[in-house]
Amino acid sequence: MPIRNLASAPEMAGEVTTLVNGAVLLRLVRDVSRISAAGFSGFFKRECTELGRRVSLLAHFLEEIEDSERIRHNCRMGSSSFPNSGFADLNLALLVAKRLLFAANGSDNSELSCDDATKKILFQFQCVTWKLEKALDNLPYDDLNISEEVLEEVELVRLQLRRAGDRHGRPLNSSLSQPLEKEIEGLHLDNVVNTGDEASAKMDGVGEGIEAVDHILNEDVSNPVSVPCKALEESKKPESVSVPDDLRCPISLELMRDPVVVATGQTYERCYIQKWLDCGNTTCPKTRQKLQNLSLTPNYALRSLISQWHVKHEAVKLASVVNGRLKRSDGSFRDVKGDMAAIEALVCRLASQCVKEIRAAVAEIRSLSKRSTDNRILLAAAGAIPILVNLLASDDGEVQDNAVTSILNLSIYKENIELIMLASAVPSVVQVLREGSVEAKENAAATLFSLSVADENKIIIGASGAIPALVELLQNGTSRGKKDAATALFNLCIYQGNKGRAVTAGIVPVLIKMLTDSMVDEALTILSVLVSHHEAKAALVAAGATIHVLTDLLGTGLPHCRENAVVILVSICRRNSVNLACLSRLGAARALAELAESGSERAKRKAAALLEQLRSSQEV
Repeated sequence: MPIRNLASAPEMAGEVTTLVNGAVLLRLVRDVSRISAAGFSGFFKRECTELGRRVSLLAHFLEEIEDSERIRHNCRMGSSSFPNSGFADLNLALLVAKRLLFAANGSDNSELSCDDATKKILFQFQCVTWKLEKALDNLPYDDLNISEEVLEEVELVRLQLRRAGDRHGRPLNSSLSQPLEKEIEGLHLDNVVNTGDEASAKMDGVGEGIEAVDHILNEDVSNPVSVPCKALEESKKPESVSVPDDLRCPISLELMRDPVVVATGQTYERCYIQKWLDCGNTTCPKTRQKLQNLSLTPNYALRSLISQWHVKHEAVKLASVVNGRLKRSDGSFRDVKGDMAAIEALVCRLASQCVKEIRAAVAEIRSLSKRSTDNRILLAAAGAIPILVNLLASDDGEVQDNAVTSILNLSIYKENIELIMLASAVPSVVQVLREGSVEAKENAAATLFSLSVADENKIIIGASGAIPALVELLQNGTSRGKKDAATALFNLCIYQGNKGRAVTAGIVPVLIKMLTDSMVDEALTILSVLVSHHEAKAALVAAGATIHVLTDLLGTGLPHCRENAVVILVSICRRNSVNLACLSRLGAARALAELAESGSERAKRKAAALLEQLRSSQEV
């Protein structure tokens, strides 16, 4: 589809020569957003859609940069605290993305002169994805006055770009490793298609645009046939393994596992739409309509279709078991036909109508899953996971205890985690965490920790209501239960959106109390992660006694406890004269000086920063 009202060649030249700042970058992103809003067509529709959506998500980030007086001042003055080179890389990457979208949009097979041209454009998408990922990775986020919600949105884009790069491979000899000046010199802006002309926008953009992007990327693609391009290889795979668009999440563009419906009727993968909502957004990402409510309703019909697609195409399959042989880590194989037959018979017993028979079978599975990795692989291959998940709702306490422990044991093998998540285990595990026996609660908490290793699972688990139940276990559980809950909460709170849930659930007072008992290490570790959240920080500041306890730990705690203590103190004392004065009265300067001299690298850096804050406050 032809695109109107985009920047002409002189304007794009200005995008390269103008001093890089938020306004320049934001203009590029808005140009890309306008292209995306008009829609894409042609042979590269999917590639254009993916790239356009990812670039458009950067708008809020750049709007905040543009609004920041400090950043604008640093841009004008060339302050070392604001490294323009990082933003220059982003500027170039966005310009390349805009040019490539312009070049590839509307093209089809009849317009591409040869297979080489197709390979070349696919390779350019590969390069642009890599350039954007690296540019975003190198930005000085710690020096920017950016809200946590917007930083989460940027992290989502970085994650999508990283996954796209992993899926399609990385380009060789990327020009981002070369001096930036060479890339700018390579720009042939006179070849930019004039978007005011609808005819040339479609046809000339395919030929001249490809050549222009070549110069920008500065890659050696004189022999594109020799370039390893996984995207092209995937495009040539049989149609049977191609994921239908209806099964892809509109945000991630990947196959959904847990589809949910929002108020506008659109369906998304739960973890991605939850992350969108956690960032403070109240609109539908696809339609941009205001959401009347933020509830997420499981799309069971679509989930069933996705499960059928998985079975038909064996998309989720344990690669370790092939034709009755188990592949070992060293590459050798072991014949497991006999073991497999016995395990399959055992799994069949789980469907018995006799409770006594089910108890015996699930107890044996618990024992087998504890013994070895081979057993964990074979049990999953025999289809034990979905049945065990169903047994989590059993009225029989013994069956429930053994079922949740079996799932915990099976999750130790990394490949099983996806199968457990596909079986929608999280709500049932959370229910056990709330209402199960003491042992079942402990193992449910440990299971949530094991499943939350994957970043997307942190979001799903956080949105499931697990965090209040974990905080309750942290406060009132047994010694082992508290440790399991602390481990799970720490892992979940690495995701920014879960920090607010933990604060709302009352975790801060519980952790402050733990600072004076036997779980000081766990409390400090979780607080050091939570303190970056404004609500957690406010709760810590309100608890005035916290500074006294943390100051004591600076001088008497173990090395990692001292490190976490100073991390927390730096945050709650920043721009807070009352807390700084309290810290000074408590004589913290000596312990901080010692830590700045002999602590870990992180502790040295934080202690030095806090000492500087103390000195500045005393001078005033």
